[in-house]
Amino acid sequence: MSLFGTPFSPVPFIVGLFDNFPIGTRLAVGQDSGFWVGNFGGIQDGVALLTNALLFSNIGTPIDGVRPVVRIPLRGITFVSQ
Repeated sequence: MSLFGTPFSPVPFIVGLFDNFPIGTRLAVGQDSGFWVGNFGGIQDGVALLTNALLFSNIGTPIDGVRPVVRIPLRGITFVSQ
């Protein structure tokens, strides 16, 4: 606990961006090098899970095929949109 009585929270603030999305919601999750589009699968062990996800470059070009599960580290997320 800190000197001011506020407990230390190891959970990044980015987790709050996922609060309003139920499991299965189609999301775009951005990173520095591009963004993933897939179905929200939850938050687990510091990563956001997307299912049936496709990676796109920053200009919108698909980079690879659809992946069944993608684990995106919370610290690397730059945006979340529906």
